Amino acid sequence: MAMVMAIGIVTQGVLLNYFGIQFFQHIFGKILSILNLSLWFAFILSLIIASLDGRFKDIHYSNRINRFGIGTWVAGTSISGILFYKQFFQWGFISVIIAFINIILWIIYVGVSLKTFIEIFRTKSYRNVHGILLLTTVSTQSIVLLLNTVFKKFPDIFNLSLLVIGFCFYLVCVFFILIRYIKNTWSIELDWNNTNCILHGALSISGIACLVTGIISIDTIRWIWRAALLIFIAVESIEIYRLYKRVKHLGFKNAIFIYDVTQWSRVFTFAMFYTFTSLIHTHLFIGSIVIDTILNDGVWVVIILLMFELMLCVSDLIKANKQLSRQIANENEVSSPF
Repeated sequence: MAMVMAIGIVTQGVLLNYFGIQFFQHIFGKILSILNLSLWFAFILSLIIASLDGRFKDIHYSNRINRFGIGTWVAGTSISGILFYKQFFQWGFISVIIAFINIILWIIYVGVSLKTFIEIFRTKSYRNVHGILLLTTVSTQSIVLLLNTVFKKFPDIFNLSLLVIGFCFYLVCVFFILIRYIKNTWSIELDWNNTNCILHGALSISGIACLVTGIISIDTIRWIWRAALLIFIAVESIEIYRLYKRVKHLGFKNAIFIYDVTQWSRVFTFAMFYTFTSLIHTHLFIGSIVIDTILNDGVWVVIILLMFELMLCVSDLIKANKQLSRQIANENEVSSPF
């Protein structure tokens, strides 16, 4: 679902805002949307199969920190619902069904997350926390975006409640992450997680949610953008230094050309910050050089990141398929009497 989130926001946010509405009317835009919806449906089927096989708890719940990853299901479903509504408006009732299902999923996820936050706080087990916790904010604000897309007049009281919940989650998550890195010794190569970039991605989607609802003052949203920019610079500076250290210790290939599903969070957060900037840029009182650079050059950075991640993903799938084929061949040789 992290892949669905990333491709969805690149399609609906970055490419749409850069190339305009004609992008969605072009065959390429429709292909991207259909591809993302197909991925979402495939992952939903895999979750159902895991549940039927009795493997759901081991895969998605047993690890206390990984439980927060369920937030990608909510956010991925939200972006899929939005894409479906935009591309297949004549079947809008399906997006309504998706929205109601996603609300139930979000409520369950919030319950699981609150329970896990309490467990972490009670046991003081902060050592392994990282940016994945911030999916609580991302999932909550994605619900705001979905509901305000599917239901044109969504009540302000519900919008405000969801926004406040999302920001409260953000503060709690930042508190937990800060405790981890302040109170424990850590190595930037081994202990700085890819998901920490959600520190600025969660703020960006919160800012977009504030814009979409129209109930938060533009001055407040400007401050959210400034905070997102500062955190973006800080986090990505750490990422650049981390990359340098990894290349130095692991070599170029093992430091860069290694696939990890958490790397999709980087595509998602870059795309989210670009989308936030493109939506608010006319209201920003900041040097045009900064804004122009983000809007004109940032789109290509996001596209390159997406293509690079897709390349790593496909390469990893091919490698895994080859290993599986060899394993099956070896098992057949062992079991064969001749």
